[in-house]
Amino acid sequence: MCSKTTHMIAFILMAVGGLNWLLVGAADLDLVATIFGAGTTIAKVVYIVVGLATVYELLTHKKNCSCCSK
Repeated sequence: MCSKTTHMIAFILMAVGGLNWLLVGAADLDLVATIFGAGTTIAKVVYIVVGLATVYELLTHKKNCSCCSK
């Protein structure tokens, strides 16, 4: 997988996570738990993958983003 593809996947996952937290804070609605069930293995996997994508983006964003690398 090329770096740009990894960057885009991580960015999308990070956006999904951010929107989920917005819903949790604003409407007390956890979309991941609603879709996959609270505390299920798949929900935990989704949370972990989104979290790892966020860590990846934090560590590599400036290098991968054309707006930030100027």
